[in-house]
Amino acid sequence: MMLSRTKFLQRSSQSIRCIAQLSQVRVPKQITNEPIKAFGVADTKDWDLLRASLMKFKSSSLDVPLVINGERVYYNDKKSRPYFEQTNPANHKHVLANVTQANEEDILRAIQASKDAKAKWASMPFYDRAAIFLKAADLLSTKYRYDMLAATMLGQGKNVYQAEIDCITELADFFRFNVKYASELYSQQPVESSAGVWNKAEYRPLEGFVYAVTPFNFTAIAGNLVGAPALMGNTVVWKPSQTASLSNYLLLTVLEEAGLPKGVVNFIPGNAIEVTQHVLNDKDFAALHFTGSTNVFKQLYGKIQEGVVNNVYRDYPRIVGETGGKNFHLIHPSASIPHAVLSTIRGAFEYQGQKCSAASRVYLPNSKSEEFFKDIAGSLQQHKIQPVNTSAGSISGGDLHGFMGPVIHEQSYNKLVGAIEEAKKDPELEIVYGGQYDKSSAWFVGPTIIKTTNPNHKFLSTEFFGPILTVYEYPDNEFSQVCDLINNTSMYALTGSIFAKDRDAILEASEKLRYSAGNFYINDKCTGAVVAQQWFGGARMSGTNDKAGSGNILNRFVSVRSVKENFYELTDFRYPSNYE
Repeated sequence: MMLSRTKFLQRSSQSIRCIAQLSQVRVPKQITNEPIKAFGVADTKDWDLLRASLMKFKSSSLDVPLVINGERVYYNDKKSRPYFEQTNPANHKHVLANVTQANEEDILRAIQASKDAKAKWASMPFYDRAAIFLKAADLLSTKYRYDMLAATMLGQGKNVYQAEIDCITELADFFRFNVKYASELYSQQPVESSAGVWNKAEYRPLEGFVYAVTPFNFTAIAGNLVGAPALMGNTVVWKPSQTASLSNYLLLTVLEEAGLPKGVVNFIPGNAIEVTQHVLNDKDFAALHFTGSTNVFKQLYGKIQEGVVNNVYRDYPRIVGETGGKNFHLIHPSASIPHAVLSTIRGAFEYQGQKCSAASRVYLPNSKSEEFFKDIAGSLQQHKIQPVNTSAGSISGGDLHGFMGPVIHEQSYNKLVGAIEEAKKDPELEIVYGGQYDKSSAWFVGPTIIKTTNPNHKFLSTEFFGPILTVYEYPDNEFSQVCDLINNTSMYALTGSIFAKDRDAILEASEKLRYSAGNFYINDKCTGAVVAQQWFGGARMSGTNDKAGSGNILNRFVSVRSVKENFYELTDFRYPSNYE
């Protein structure tokens, strides 16, 4: 019987999509790291464009909706669908956005939308999926550059440089290099085929949907937690951080403009416990892509394992997480102290220490102690490290050039103030620099350096996620023992640095600290991993070490099928050894 023209076209279209999925596409050769704009004094055009975007977001509060299957859903009243006020941490009376909070019905609809969109998205040719993310990278680095900067600066308390390396360069790098890595992954095929046999590997998206839980501190991380699984043909339920909702929503609109189909990414800010409960109770939950606190990740890990034991899921869900760190700078007696000091200021205090990779403990030889403390205090005082103010009346002022800004919210502020006040009372601790804080208009905590006489003090193992640096002085002849101490002090293993000119010391530290840091730096600060240059991630209680910024992480969001096609027909079921 003849097929109708409509059905014929539908089947033909499906066949073309399936065939194209298997074909190889060459990605653009020019994929490289996005250049960082310096925003120097002479860059007047960049500053003017940035100020215009800052004023745009300051003029009125933005209503941020849920996005479910491409549909905007806004808050209505405090009972059925409330909203969260995202404020400017540099001026906490300034409401930037009223963020709609998902209710139970919204969460379930978002999950269903991810399922409904899956088949079409998974069968879309890789070329077309990749084109969306390549275009989004171009939109971020051109048309929306200054709006993204403004949203990240105002909403997440970043100065312009920290925002530039985050929501522009790193985010564009993630989108572009993931396309390159995906192409390379698809090209990995069986190297042998017997006579009359053709073997191939298919990199299928996971069977189900991915749950992305993203943090406040990096817009780029949010983009990668959503973008990496989506590029590989997965659909995503996205739970953004409340305090990054503005920039995250703007990012979603950029992806939509780049061609992202409805339902592929469903944006549902809301109560984390409620959203997570519904997601983890769904049989089609296929993977968790998470960046956040260690304790929350442990809880999610346990709930997922409980679901596995109770036969909730179709598959064993993939768990990909990057969590906390208690990152170290180890300074050897042979180190250049001026360089170690400046590297430590950057590593500990840029973006107020609110990086999972931030330096929060230093091991300092006695012979260099006086020089180190004198230099670090002098540098901090000379350059007047103070909050960046992006609030009313200061947009055109020189304060946009500041090094530090506010911490993200009142909870963080209270936690850090509590640590500083505790240090003032502890006989094993001494505040040698800083200790100031002020919440009158911004959540400001100044750079604080605390010296301890106890090598096992909890300040050397507790993550504060703020501008608090703890220093322990060690005898010069106990360098080897200090390496062992670092390895066993903290439950984390994210980043760490050795500063030394002595090559034997560098070699010893590198060997003894092999499992103490997933990202290890030699004569450099322990922050600032660049996509495609330093693959990022740590083990132990710092995460699953799947290395964002590399092709390794894409493997976690595909399920490989091996296909063998035989061209010969059998003439007998027996093997030669079966004949007498």
